[in-house]
Amino acid sequence: MSNIKYDFTGKVAVITGGSAGIGEATVRKFSAAGATTVIGDVHEEVGNALAEELRRSGQDVHFVKTDVGNDDMVRNLMTKAYSYRQRLDYVFNNAGVAIGGEVTAMSEAHWQKVLNINLGGVFRGCKYAIPYMQKQGSGVIVNCSSTQALRGFMGWAGYAASKGGTLALTRQAAIQYAREGIRINAVAPGTVMTPMNEKIFEDVEDPQALIQLWNDAHPIGRFGQPAEIADAVLFLCSEEASFITGQTLVADGGQTVRGE
Repeated sequence: MSNIKYDFTGKVAVITGGSAGIGEATVRKFSAAGATTVIGDVHEEVGNALAEELRRSGQDVHFVKTDVGNDDMVRNLMTKAYSYRQRLDYVFNNAGVAIGGEVTAMSEAHWQKVLNINLGGVFRGCKYAIPYMQKQGSGVIVNCSSTQALRGFMGWAGYAASKGGTLALTRQAAIQYAREGIRINAVAPGTVMTPMNEKIFEDVEDPQALIQLWNDAHPIGRFGQPAEIADAVLFLCSEEASFITGQTLVADGGQTVRGE
């Protein structure tokens, strides 16, 4: 976990999928660094509980119920976030679903769902955040992709397509809005121990074998932790990354560069 101390006092940060996993870790880090932090998530009870916990410790955190697959709800999220301080500085488009299936077996409904949430959610997050950033002449967006956008994995056709599309959209938007003071990058995690992955383990016959297989896929010898990905997001949002845009920060324990 990073010891870097960022100061985001007076800034506003939005994190979609912010009630658990990587999103929750990022919410905690932004709020600890002084940002007014806005959680956008479908899980209302959990999201509100997290916001209330952090407010009790003196941090400025809000929850806005948001399904990133719904255009109106994402528009409302960004409008609410802007209203707190009349600015919008950072957006982490993190919300996503993990739906497996190879090309010939994946249902049309599952294909549409994973594309709508994982890629469509990034599109809507950018679409409704960028006008506020244009107004103030600055802002940073980080989109959550995956190592599945960079290497082939068995059985994850829709997920890989959504995450690859996220990288392409990130590059396009970065070029489009760079001259307006807006930086747009992506983070591509390897396997991270999140509730989403824990659910995958619950649904297989031999979870320990799968956990070992996934651990072994990382040369560093272990899964990532949510806070480690959150550190990458905060770096990309910070002034230390002021000359970085249109790039993908791969945080994967060496998974994508292993030889075999």
